[in-house]
Amino acid sequence: MLQCAVHWALPANEPHMREHLDDGERERYERFLRAEDKARFVTGRHLARSALSAATGLPPADIRFTTECPHCGASHGKPRLPGHDVDFSLSHSEDRVVLALAEGAVIGVDVERESDRDVERLARMVLAPPEREILTAMPPDDRKRGFHAYWSRKEALLKATGHGLAAPMTAIHVSAPGEPAEVLAWDGDAAVSPVRLADLSPGAGYAASVAVLTDRPLKISESPVPGA
Repeated sequence: MLQCAVHWALPANEPHMREHLDDGERERYERFLRAEDKARFVTGRHLARSALSAATGLPPADIRFTTECPHCGASHGKPRLPGHDVDFSLSHSEDRVVLALAEGAVIGVDVERESDRDVERLARMVLAPPEREILTAMPPDDRKRGFHAYWSRKEALLKATGHGLAAPMTAIHVSAPGEPAEVLAWDGDAAVSPVRLADLSPGAGYAASVAVLTDRPLKISESPVPGA
């Protein structure tokens, strides 16, 4: 059984949350123009340092991240803590910030606000043909929720592998919304196995999932969303 800890937070931007940002993080923080983007970024890094400090015993001030891409070596990869066997992933959408953490396996997490996107157009870019058939057969009121469930599962998976938008989501076929999250098929060079997927509980109006590159069953401990 692989332990997976999931922590939820609401965006905030308090002085104590910024005090451990390194120089690169401060530069990135200053580049954000909108206050809400600054808050989501600061909250994510504060959440990561707090959880990693508890997991490793390192003081938050000593935690420094690398962002090297595992595929090309550039600095656009997800943050990692070098020298430790603890992997983590961050995601945010609107007023949700989430951190997922596991030891001994690579992890990815994603949260998506259910919005009035053009679901039919996006489905052609995100969903495999069998998934589009299932989405089309859903009652109209359920399609938005169903699409975002599909999307969050695939985003979490590609964040775990480090491919991001470089790998086509349409090559990934996952189980239908409402069914236990599972990768049913994955075509192409980016495919990895084994993978465990699980849906999370982000509160009404959101979809969220976690992906872990392991064959071990997951035991997920999930903090509640504050105020939800």
